[in-house]
Amino acid sequence: MIEIKDVTKTYKTGVLEFQALRGVSFTINDGEFIAIMGPSGSGKSTLMNILGALDTPTTGTYFLNGQDASKLEEDELADIRLSHIGFVFQSFNLLPRTSVLRNVMLPLIYSGIEKDIREERAKVALLAAGLEEEHFGHLSNQLSGGQIQRVAIARALVNEPSLILADEPTGNLDSKTGEIVLATFQRLNQEQQRTVILITHELEVAKHTDRIITIKDGAILSDSFTRSGNNQK
Repeated sequence: MIEIKDVTKTYKTGVLEFQALRGVSFTINDGEFIAIMGPSGSGKSTLMNILGALDTPTTGTYFLNGQDASKLEEDELADIRLSHIGFVFQSFNLLPRTSVLRNVMLPLIYSGIEKDIREERAKVALLAAGLEEEHFGHLSNQLSGGQIQRVAIARALVNEPSLILADEPTGNLDSKTGEIVLATFQRLNQEQQRTVILITHELEVAKHTDRIITIKDGAILSDSFTRSGNNQK
């Protein structure tokens, strides 16, 4: 699914340059459940932006589903984000005074999907994310943190993306609720064969995945399977 080869990213401010990524290379197969882990400033957020087609490398290549995303224009990247990638953010990014169902339907509205179809797909996505049907009509600001994050996961699922990219998805949750959300990602990966990438600075979060890619100072420090990943492989 993903092939990153010799990717660098350099930011320039006037005469100053900062190299956020330094020759990063790895591959990710369909159906993997992976954590990209590193401390603040390690380059993991820059790498996430490239994986999510939110940015392009300075040098190197990024292939997603066989397409070289590193050479695309912004409108082409937008098409990739809409059709291939589901995003889940730490800050949820839901509309607070909009119903749960409509929040999840929004990507389908942007895609021009008919109302009856998008409503049904939103309901299916919400159930897959583990939210009870009794909450579908609630406003998102009436839900608990864990419920809100499950709505965000459903919104990421609704366009049936090949890749789910989650940035610090438990960062605003207590530990018990975080475990429930991580279990949701595990279930989506195992039962629906979704490819899931978690971006995190926490080892305890990363341990829930099957493989951990650790990044430091813009370079890959290690790439190894966890105990659960070794058991599955």
